[in-house]
Amino acid sequence: MGPVIARSLPRLGARAIIGVVALLVVVPVLWTLMSAFKHTVDIQTSPPILLFKPTPDNFLYVLERSSVRGALVNSIIVSTSSVLIGAVLGLPCAYAVARYPTRHAADIQFFVLSLRFLPPIAVALPLMVIWLDAGLYDTRTALIVTYTLFTLSVTIWLAIPAFKQVPREIEEAAFVDGYSAYAIFFLIALPVAAKSLIGAIVFSFVLVWNEFLIALMLTTSDARTLPIMASELSQLGFDTPWGILNASVIVLSLPPLMFLGILSGFLNSFLKRKT
Repeated sequence: MGPVIARSLPRLGARAIIGVVALLVVVPVLWTLMSAFKHTVDIQTSPPILLFKPTPDNFLYVLERSSVRGALVNSIIVSTSSVLIGAVLGLPCAYAVARYPTRHAADIQFFVLSLRFLPPIAVALPLMVIWLDAGLYDTRTALIVTYTLFTLSVTIWLAIPAFKQVPREIEEAAFVDGYSAYAIFFLIALPVAAKSLIGAIVFSFVLVWNEFLIALMLTTSDARTLPIMASELSQLGFDTPWGILNASVIVLSLPPLMFLGILSGFLNSFLKRKT
């Protein structure tokens, strides 16, 4: 039993570490969800109480405000549009770099990645001046174009390795069968690399959905996104309505999870159909 126990100890240790990390991730989420259903008195009680009478008032307050609904619609439209545009433009570009490399391919990848090196404030100030001069300040169009720059860079950066992992033999066989370069891209490369590409698209969506500083600089009222709206609830000092704030956090977190679930379901059905 001694050697068996010795061999199982590393596995048990790894599982214990994974369990602790999972607990550290899950507990704040569950605590936020619980607080979203609590009255303010229950939240401020010390020590914290685990058994309480839940109330939907916090969610009703958040969802009944027209400003919150408008910010939610803005976030959905801006995030979805910028991700779709970034995918439509970025995936063919990434495939071209991966399959038809030139001596500048490494420079292209570095330039795309370098767009993420810039601090947001260095980008937001010039963009604010540009959109003010163009008469598009505080509009969804300005946010969509700005965020497309981010989603385009992230999509290209993450999609190039995904396309490089597609076996060349499959594409060569399709070319021998008479497939054009476009048909190979749409019918061969995209389905084979779909899992990695879905991850890139989801990452782009979450990145844009949670973006705060640029949205703060480029909007005032009409095009405010949900992170800007949620931040306004935390600027009341000691009078912060913690229940409402926690409810807004849950509302802010649900769309990315739903987006991930929809894409995962689409990917599963697509792969089953291909099989």
